[in-house]
Amino acid sequence: QVQLVESGGGSGQAGGSLRLSCEASGNSHGHPCMGWFRQAQGTEREGVAAIYIGSTWTAYGDSVKGRFTISQDNAKNTIYLQMNNLKPEDTAMYYCAAGVSRYIGPVPICTVGPHDYNYWGQGTQVTVSS
Repeated sequence: QVQLVESGGGSGQAGGSLRLSCEASGNSHGHPCMGWFRQAQGTEREGVAAIYIGSTWTAYGDSVKGRFTISQDNAKNTIYLQMNNLKPEDTAMYYCAAGVSRYIGPVPICTVGPHDYNYWGQGTQVTVSS
């Protein structure tokens, strides 16, 4: 079982920045991927960013590339999502998740597909005003 706790959500202005944190605890064996997802009211859950723990591999959803950065602090069992140049369409509930990896040949990777993730946090709300 993996427990995930998000923090850092809140309100921001368009063009501004926010940083989300997600602390993991428990047994993450078999779940080397951690990711951020978001869901706005009335929409499907969307993959934002993913990272392979202990590796430099990252992946991003098309809508956030160049604006958001996912990072990790293994000593703190924490991942972060730095969100820059915020837009009103970034408004959503943001979820942290832990999941399984896939392979490109011999190389393990993480995707931003929600179906690859088994453990989810409770979410933190991000609201961006214009």
